[in-house]
Amino acid sequence: MASEPAVKTSAAIHPDLEKTVSRHSHSNVPDEALLANQADTELLAKLGYKQELRRNFTLIEVFGIAFSIMGLLPSIASTLSFSIPAGPVGMVWGWFIASMFIFVVGLAMADLGSAMPTSGGLYWWTHYFASPKTRNALSFLVGYSNTLGLVGGLCSIDYGFSLMFCSVIVIARDGNWTPSNGVVYAVFLACVLCHGILASTLSKVMGKLQTVFVAMNLILILATVIALPVGKKSHDDAHYIFAHTENFTTWPTGWAFMLSWLSPIWTIGGFDSCVHMSEEAANAAKAVPYGILMSVGSCWILGFIIMIVIANTVNPDLEAILGSSFGQPMAQIYYDAVGKKGALGLMSLLFIVQFLMGLSILVAASRQSWAFSRDGALPFSSFFRPISKRFGFIPLRAIWGCVGLAAILGLLCLIAPAAASALFSLAVAGNNLAWGTPIFCRLVWGQDKFVPGPFYTGDRLSRPIAWLAIVFLVFGITLAMFPDGGPNPTPQTMNYTVVINSAVWGGSLLYYFVDARKWFKGPKMTIDASEMTEQQQQTLESEGVTVLGVSDGAVKGSSEKNDDGVDLA
Repeated sequence: MASEPAVKTSAAIHPDLEKTVSRHSHSNVPDEALLANQADTELLAKLGYKQELRRNFTLIEVFGIAFSIMGLLPSIASTLSFSIPAGPVGMVWGWFIASMFIFVVGLAMADLGSAMPTSGGLYWWTHYFASPKTRNALSFLVGYSNTLGLVGGLCSIDYGFSLMFCSVIVIARDGNWTPSNGVVYAVFLACVLCHGILASTLSKVMGKLQTVFVAMNLILILATVIALPVGKKSHDDAHYIFAHTENFTTWPTGWAFMLSWLSPIWTIGGFDSCVHMSEEAANAAKAVPYGILMSVGSCWILGFIIMIVIANTVNPDLEAILGSSFGQPMAQIYYDAVGKKGALGLMSLLFIVQFLMGLSILVAASRQSWAFSRDGALPFSSFFRPISKRFGFIPLRAIWGCVGLAAILGLLCLIAPAAASALFSLAVAGNNLAWGTPIFCRLVWGQDKFVPGPFYTGDRLSRPIAWLAIVFLVFGITLAMFPDGGPNPTPQTMNYTVVINSAVWGGSLLYYFVDARKWFKGPKMTIDASEMTEQQQQTLESEGVTVLGVSDGAVKGSSEKNDDGVDLA
């Protein structure tokens, strides 16, 4: 936000705000709630924001929320239909290669997350690095793309949960029941509502719960990699696992292999949750980047092992697996290896872990939505912006706003499986755009403004890593738009991602140029304007930062009922 950063080891974006920051960090935190230590509060204040959320999350817990959202085995189970059509090569090597590139993206984002840790990171970084002519529009687009991408991720996770839940019933009834679209949506809606209730009431222990969620994920992974080889009498050889290709699409074999990348791209797509938890993380400048890299790296390696085990034990008749009467390829794989009772047990554990994934991503999505509302960009921002003290200093209204939007998007479940599957690609395309734009803006317009944080890939590697990340993210967006069955889709097999994302991106830009450009000027500084000098205000305004409580160059102070923006009701 300013042209000359103050220090090389923190996000001291405003060198002339040091006194303001120091005063603010001691004066504006409620006495009854120690929200954060002084260092974290000052770091956030240098980015223009007051500390309003309680910092409950340690580094391990920040990693835990990302790892929980990724929900490795449930996510693999939900997306096997993308990788199986390319055969074992698509499952095993598709996972390994795509995950390697995703790790590169994680490195590029870790550089930014360490330098400038804020809950609205992606759109905030975009506004900071982009040119003066483009920053407002690009920041607005990224904020909407990221918000809807996260809510789309919630929808796809809970839709996967509903399918797994129903598949357990199908297994229990020996395949003599087929859930209707209405039943699937009812399960989906109940799941989303439960997540809203839990995210609202468990705020004080949500950080600690991430450790439990990580443990449950690891238990499920361990149970699977032991049960499948032990339970299956016949095993596929190494050549089949690592070299056998199939093509159950009408695309060329090479492109069918590329489409198998959608499984890891969607699965390892929750690492930006570390960014959105920045204002609830202790020592965020380190917790955020290391949380990103630990979650991506662990899923890369563990996912590769899981895919090898699945390829080693799967029925070679892969078309039968895809067309299983259980409605889930993983359910059929479990059934073939460990029988009905074993499959019921493992699938039950699977959908429980999937449920926990949805809870974690709702927490992350609500923080992004709250941050975007704090900057006045969402419709009804003044309604969604308050923090609830009663429920533990959380964005309660933003949580339920995400729940409501997810319930609406989930109506795609009632149309057709192809329409519902677009929820998966909505998360991929929406988040890829949101991740790639700030990285691109940093390289093209803002490299001179970039000041590394405690984590940094180095002057030699940082920019090549960032360019490689951008290329992969653009490729991922393109990949998500293709029908997975072939080039001549029917209405039932069409990939509706291009329709949904075009509506999201086009609608966001239309909204901006028709109306929002008149009032959206980027991130709004929430430090009390009465504590700032006129020179400090002018410095911020020159960088495109709107200071609350300032009008026509005069300090008016905050007129809100509560100076901290906290809903004390």
